[in-house]
Amino acid sequence: MVGKMGMVKNAEEYACCIPSGPAGKRGCEGGASARVMGCSSKPPSTEGMVRLEGGTFLMGTDSSEAWVADGEGPVREVTLKPIYVDRCAVSNGEFSAFAEATGYKTEAEIFGWTYVFHLFVPKSAIKKGKTHPLPGLDWWIAVEDACWRRPEGPGSNVRKRRDHPAVHISWNDAVAYCAWAGKRLLTEAEWEYAARGGLVQKTYPWGDELMPAGRHRCNIWQGVFPTENTAEDGYAGTAPVRSYRANGFGLYNMSGNVWEWCADWFSPTHHLKASRIDPEGPPEGDRKVMRGGSYLCHHSYCNRYRVAARAGNTPDSSTGNCGFRCALDV
Repeated sequence: MVGKMGMVKNAEEYACCIPSGPAGKRGCEGGASARVMGCSSKPPSTEGMVRLEGGTFLMGTDSSEAWVADGEGPVREVTLKPIYVDRCAVSNGEFSAFAEATGYKTEAEIFGWTYVFHLFVPKSAIKKGKTHPLPGLDWWIAVEDACWRRPEGPGSNVRKRRDHPAVHISWNDAVAYCAWAGKRLLTEAEWEYAARGGLVQKTYPWGDELMPAGRHRCNIWQGVFPTENTAEDGYAGTAPVRSYRANGFGLYNMSGNVWEWCADWFSPTHHLKASRIDPEGPPEGDRKVMRGGSYLCHHSYCNRYRVAARAGNTPDSSTGNCGFRCALDV
């Protein structure tokens, strides 16, 4: 993501359904959270959160479905301390309360554009020349004036989507919200532990079968990606944050719906030598970890809605399929 209308470098490098701008580390590590410094923060609250007792679990996968280049494996024992985790991704209603209380402007609002999936772009925006296709990832369109308040661009709003996850949120924006709420982002290890819901080495938060008893358990793409989404799971775009059945820990939408930012810098190899006790990512990097997949994931292109799957994006990038949830130390 960049201030001026810019395009991704080497879109195929990311090989997933998330575009990135070429700005790299621009504005990262506190630049956005500094904009809410001095504003009144909410007292930390565990309302809407679940306490996870921590302990040792098996992280990663050696499955043949794994993206080896992403560093999904090998399977290793990881030990975590107890934490509280949001049951749901942060909703539009919750993010609105933050923006109204602090006057915070997201990076998409400051830059003046963000990425919208091509099937959702308003015709009026196209006619007015406010759209710019992304070479290499043709299904993403840079739309001027799109942001979390206007997810598809001018003319759209979230009035009827207050219970949907806030999207077009950069990593920096997510950190700023957490600072206001007295919380933080989950580490990648905490996220995977939470997503597994107490199950051991299962593919999804509910088990190994994508559709148990023929029922949809997450919001992903059905049909032919990226031209036809039959929306058999009930949603073509985002779903309300409490959609589908919660996992064993009582957490919703840990697979699909929207990608969720984690605290760590992304690396496909750092975990091979990192501590196995409350591990964190490398001390620096150019992309932050994203987990869970989104409503755009499809087995023919991006099956990263598996709990061990991972991806990354620059901290100032935002898209219509990326949000976040918060954690709180015990």
